[in-house]
Amino acid sequence: MSGDNWIHELARLDELGEPCVMVTMLDEQGSVPRTAGTKMLVTRDEVFATIGGGHLEYKAVEIAREMLLAGNSQLKTERFPLSARLGQCCGGIATLCFEPIVQHHYHLALFGAGHVAKAVVNTLSSLPFEISWIDQRESIFPAQLPSRVTKIISDDPVAEVRALPAGSYYLVMTHSHQLDLMLAQAILRRPDAAYFGLIGSATKCKRFCYQLSQRGFSQHDINRMICPVGLSEVGGKHPAEIAISIAAQLIANYQADQPHQINKQE
Repeated sequence: MSGDNWIHELARLDELGEPCVMVTMLDEQGSVPRTAGTKMLVTRDEVFATIGGGHLEYKAVEIAREMLLAGNSQLKTERFPLSARLGQCCGGIATLCFEPIVQHHYHLALFGAGHVAKAVVNTLSSLPFEISWIDQRESIFPAQLPSRVTKIISDDPVAEVRALPAGSYYLVMTHSHQLDLMLAQAILRRPDAAYFGLIGSATKCKRFCYQLSQRGFSQHDINRMICPVGLSEVGGKHPAEIAISIAAQLIANYQADQPHQINKQE
């Protein structure tokens, strides 16, 4: 069990994407081990900080791990008469709050490692994405990658599409229009793609839409391709500006899929 520096531990768990339950002493009446506001973090395998030890803490850890095992995302409170319920010698009453903290991560496949792609990776590094960064050219990748970014050197990027998990997000921005088109076809053949953005101009979009229709794709399928990618309200041609525009569109997309997480009040 670690010390009381739970804030740093919470940040570390968030970086790792590991779920936990924050246990908070909401209220104290009479003699209790710790004061109101004391917090403890519980993961499946570890406990950080303490709410005073003893049977109260043992029971709190047990409840927190049951919530993690069940995938419970709802906050709940419980009242513990320490003498009557837990047999502790101190006869106070403690009210605990159990708050599951589950960081949702989304898988993003990013094809291409040029200037805009590098800016996109830097921008998305603080957002809840696990990124598979795919290119044929090993030398073009930066030496250091942010956490949750996996570099994939592939002679056949199109084949990588078939191996990606269901519900993935896709961004295509390679150095080759022909490769972009082949990737677009592979991605549109996956009905489980959560998002597909293709970098390019309105002219490129029009050309691709025509070529895809000639290859048998329906208008419904073609409409799943977002090109030009990014929010039109966020202008600019600098890689960082384009990356911010794309990030804003991705945020809007995953927030729309998780409406209960926005401005959640318990």
